Amino acid sequence: MQAAAVAETLQSGEGVPALRALLAARNGVLVAERYYGGARADELQAVQSVTKSVCSMLVGLALRDGRIRSLDETVAQLIPEAIAEVPGSPAAALTLGQILSGRTGLGFEPMRFRELAASRQLVRHVLSRPAEPVPPPGWSYNDAMVALLAPILSRAHGGENLSTIAERQLFMPLGIASHRWQRDRDGEPLAPGGLVLRPRDLLKLAAVMNDGGRWRGTEVLPEDWVADSLTSRGPATWRVRPVSEIGYGLLWFTGRLHGHRVAWGWGYGAQYALLVPDLKLVVATAATAPPPAALVAQNDAVMALVARLVQAAAG
Repeated sequence: MQAAAVAETLQSGEGVPALRALLAARNGVLVAERYYGGARADELQAVQSVTKSVCSMLVGLALRDGRIRSLDETVAQLIPEAIAEVPGSPAAALTLGQILSGRTGLGFEPMRFRELAASRQLVRHVLSRPAEPVPPPGWSYNDAMVALLAPILSRAHGGENLSTIAERQLFMPLGIASHRWQRDRDGEPLAPGGLVLRPRDLLKLAAVMNDGGRWRGTEVLPEDWVADSLTSRGPATWRVRPVSEIGYGLLWFTGRLHGHRVAWGWGYGAQYALLVPDLKLVVATAATAPPPAALVAQNDAVMALVARLVQAAAG
């Protein structure tokens, strides 16, 4: 890493009022860490929709353990009791793979996440939603369908909730000792968003994905699941500068940044957990949630800082 470029980038973060944390590690060594706006290293920060990427990791573990047979299983097969209560649900025939890849063919406005969080009987609410068609290229950021991962994983684990599953299977092996998880009105953790972590722990999750599922040499996730997760299933319609060729894997975004292949979990307001495999680099950010009108500018401003760290590593 070019030390001067890293220092200049961290200082430039002061010019992004919403930014709360910017961290990077290379080859397993922390090379950049700064907090802003009064944030502290030990403070939990909402990762927003990076929660989805964590849920994808949990699906990979359920597949490894035979709790879920394949990505070709349908919602009707995975949560049959719920489908029996809403037999005409458009979601019944969807496969787990379609949900993870954003290729359900059903639309949902992302800003309506609050609607999901405020719902009672959330699963029934989601399954009762009418189909909303998706224009080409067929990708949709569908919080409602991702919300089904919570009951799917819970049923696969004999009734345990997302927070408990994640703590046992993912957080404890990584030494993540503290987290919170937003819950719906019935007390169940939400799959589309709601996880709250220290930025250093968010960086660990990116590091595991960047090292083929390993943490300090020990396998945490299956290597083939990591590869599948980070392989684009087609273009995504969201954009953030200066990333190009943006696609979507299994609840992970993919693209190219200054000529390097990258993948990242992306939370509302520029919560990024980004990995650059060929540079052995991972970057994590935290920021406050902006009003919708300021979202694109904030995403771009924080990603511009991430891009500068990538350049410093490529040096």
